Amino acid sequence: MADWIFSIVDRLGSVGVGLLILLENLIPPIPSEVVLPLAGFRSSTGALNVFAVWPAATLGSLVGALLLYGLGAWLGYDRLYQLAGKPWFIVASQRDLDRGHEMFDRHGGKVVLFARCVPFLRSVVSIPAGVLGMPLVRFSALTAIGSGVWNGLFIALGWWLGERWDQVESWLGPVSYVVIGLVLVGLVILIVRRRRERAAAQP
Repeated sequence: MADWIFSIVDRLGSVGVGLLILLENLIPPIPSEVVLPLAGFRSSTGALNVFAVWPAATLGSLVGALLLYGLGAWLGYDRLYQLAGKPWFIVASQRDLDRGHEMFDRHGGKVVLFARCVPFLRSVVSIPAGVLGMPLVRFSALTAIGSGVWNGLFIALGWWLGERWDQVESWLGPVSYVVIGLVLVGLVILIVRRRRERAAAQP
């Protein structure tokens, strides 16, 4: 994967880094753990300007997050709530949505901020923020802060590691798989509980 990422970064420079990070929000298999350290390494050699790479990466993160936020806002809580009441909707019940809404009202800011630093979650957290109507300015600010810290850290790691920049992916790759596994387990639990609730409600 690094070869074609290297090609885009070399051809488009900081713009390519921002574009790749935007796509990473929409297509999680494109890992920022590769893009950002590579950008840091290339900056250390003088091929890129680190003072352009960091804002480009952060802008890419923000634009990608806003696209997913818009998707969530288009879906909307009321529409999702109606879907949750349908017999065929097995992912979550209306009660699950009520619980999630209550939790997000209390802790949504922290969830959006810290999820930007968690593989996979940094992509999907924008959708519930849009669904539940988090104010756009607040969402954008939290996303920019969280993404800026994450991007800066991994660009700096790539700069510091130099030729060994690709070690970052080997360090964090297993973390991504663990997070995805936990998300899948959570979905299975929701589906099983939903089916049991439906069976208990039947006469």
